[in-house]
Amino acid sequence: ASYDTKTAEAGIGGKYKDLQYGLNVSHFDTNGFSSIRKRGGTFDKDNDAYSNLSASGFLELTLKPGHTWGLQFFESQGRNENDSGNDNFDDYGKQTLQSYAFTSKNQFSDFWHSTFTLGVGVDRSKDYSARGISKFRTNQQQITWQNDLTLPLGTLTLAYDHLGQKIDSSNNYAEDERNTDGFLVSYLLNQGNHTLQASLREDHNSQYGNYTTGGLGYGYRFTPAWRISANYGKAFKAPTFNQLYYPNFGNPALAPEKSDNVDVAVQYTGTRFNGGITVFQNKIRSLIANAGPAAGTCTYAGYCPFNVGKVGIQGITFDGQWDITDSLLLSGNYTVQSPRDEQTDQLLVRRSNRYGAINLLHSVGDLQWGAEVSGASTRYNNAANTKQMGGYMLVNLTANYKLNAEWKLEARANNMLDKEYALAFTGNGDTSPAYNTAGSNLFAGLRYDMKP
Repeated sequence: ASYDTKTAEAGIGGKYKDLQYGLNVSHFDTNGFSSIRKRGGTFDKDNDAYSNLSASGFLELTLKPGHTWGLQFFESQGRNENDSGNDNFDDYGKQTLQSYAFTSKNQFSDFWHSTFTLGVGVDRSKDYSARGISKFRTNQQQITWQNDLTLPLGTLTLAYDHLGQKIDSSNNYAEDERNTDGFLVSYLLNQGNHTLQASLREDHNSQYGNYTTGGLGYGYRFTPAWRISANYGKAFKAPTFNQLYYPNFGNPALAPEKSDNVDVAVQYTGTRFNGGITVFQNKIRSLIANAGPAAGTCTYAGYCPFNVGKVGIQGITFDGQWDITDSLLLSGNYTVQSPRDEQTDQLLVRRSNRYGAINLLHSVGDLQWGAEVSGASTRYNNAANTKQMGGYMLVNLTANYKLNAEWKLEARANNMLDKEYALAFTGNGDTSPAYNTAGSNLFAGLRYDMKP
């Protein structure tokens, strides 16, 4: 495989009497390429490798019909190298993610279904650079209780969730913990050709105060194949603890993001063709963008989080899928939009006016092959729109061959035209180099899926 990349995955699942179980383990390792395109100057010139080992699993016990208890776990350990400073130090970071949860699902009556979840999580990181070692740990506790009530007309949902977060870092901050309590009521109705949904949510955030959000949507199927819908939503998004406090990255002065979103869609569902057109408008206050220059405590130039005052995103999306024959499928999507800072009328950082993708999938006996084309128009690396990133188009090929019912050969070739393109720059000066992207690369593998 390209970049000396190796990956392996194994999983097992089954059922013994009233107990279901599953376990999955995966490993990914690559020598990678230099994270900065320019291999000269004071930047570290070697390839930046990445490795990750993860495992997940679950147990679910049926106590009696309609009542189950479940346990879930996930753990991931990763190591990544990077070029984060103007020096020759071999920067790298280590991260461990852990999460554990208990879930109880109960059908208390014909109309009342309850789901209760208790979970804990840990995000533990260490960054090694010429400046020293930075440590970061977030502990998280979550409680969720959702009750779905089946009414004579529609379904009423009542829910409560609690999220507690606490940070332990090599840096000291005025706020090192926060709690959020959320209360939700929603209603969903599917009646004949009509669909109605409404929701209201109240969040009490110990760091940012109280916020009320919600949404309203309606859909009408005026023929068996055609449907029209309209939706409005009001949202609130608090900065993550990583965006606020991660060493050499976080911005403790970030404000929460608030938005009002509207969309109208027309969808067609046929025997061989499905398609839709969606017109949308999003008005966002204090948009959180991970695209700022190095400032304050953040040294990751081009990726530092900051707030954009008032943002407007208007556009239209076309999507479709056509079963040309029983063995040939064509699908794609295309979006034309105007994502702009309303105070300056400039494009938002790293957002394009146009982007889309086309996929072709063909089966011939035991062989299945596909082609993918994706691309985006011009974008800018900075809010002033002076550091331009040209548009690009990527072509990928995929193939798999079924050896028998259980064994399959797989292959994938990415960026077949070896397109050199940029998704971000390290800075906005004339000589600021781009963060690297992968050139032409090829991967091949063997997959085994045991059959009963």
